[in-house]
Amino acid sequence: MSGNIQLLTETLAAAKAQDRSALIAYLPAGFPTVDGGIAAVKAVLDGGADVVEVGLPHSDPVLDGPVIQTADDIALRGGVRIADVMRTVREAFAATGKPVLVMTYWNPIDRYGVERFTAELAEAGGAGCILPDLPVQESALWREHAEKHGLATVFVVAPSSRDARLAEITAAGSGFVYAASLMGVTGTRESVGEQAADLVRRTRATTDLPVCVGLGVSNAAQAAEVATFADGVIVGSAFVKRILDAPDEAAGLAAVRELAGELARGVQRSRPGA
Repeated sequence: MSGNIQLLTETLAAAKAQDRSALIAYLPAGFPTVDGGIAAVKAVLDGGADVVEVGLPHSDPVLDGPVIQTADDIALRGGVRIADVMRTVREAFAATGKPVLVMTYWNPIDRYGVERFTAELAEAGGAGCILPDLPVQESALWREHAEKHGLATVFVVAPSSRDARLAEITAAGSGFVYAASLMGVTGTRESVGEQAADLVRRTRATTDLPVCVGLGVSNAAQAAEVATFADGVIVGSAFVKRILDAPDEAAGLAAVRELAGELARGVQRSRPGA
C-alpha cells in the first residue's frame, strides 16, 4: 500500500488554493477512552479540521504541557496500546476520508519495531508520523521504512534552529514542516507572537514543503493571526481541555466539534483585494 502522504499533500494544497491555512487538530488516542478518543477525532474532523494528529500517549512526554500530560496519563491508566492508536487512525480515516497522522516520541516506535510500526500505520490508512524528538541525523532507518510505505515524515523546527539546521531538517522531511511557535512545551497561550512568523519565514527559505505552526494556538483569533503567515494552524491543548472540562462524553464531543468549527472559520483568511 502506498499510504496517504499524497492525500495529505493534496489536502494542504487545496487549502492553499482556497487562500486559507489548513486546520490541523491534535488529540491523544485512548482519551478519555479508546472508543471515546475515536469519537473525538471524528468529531473534530466533522467539525471542520482538515487533518488530525493522533497522539501516541507516552509516559515521559517532554514536549507536552500539563493539559496533554493529563490526557496522556488518563489514556495510559486506561491501558491504551499501540494497537489502539492504529485502530483510532483506521476508524477516523475510514469515517472521514481525511488525512490522519500519528504524533509520537521515538522510544515507543523503537521498542515496537520500525518496520512493524510503519507497515501497520500504512495499512490503517495513516498519512505519516510527526516525530518531535527524533534527530534528523538518526532518522535514516525510519525514513527508509516510511518511504517504502508511502508515509510522511514530519520533523519539528523551533525558533532556536539556525538556518543551516533548518535546511538539514527540511531536506529530510516530507508532508509538511511542524514549526513550534515558541520555545517550551505545548499549551494554550495569550499570544503566539512574532517568533512564529520569523520561524516560518526562515523555514520557507529552505523548502517548498508547507510550514504549519503549532504550540499555543487556542482560539479563533489566534488561528486567524497564524493563518496570515502559516500554511497550517495546529491546535491540540485547546481540544484536549474542552474534553477535560466537559461534564460527560457527549458534552465533550459537542465541545470539540464546536471548537473545530470556530477555528476553521478563523483560518479562512480573505484573498488579497477581495
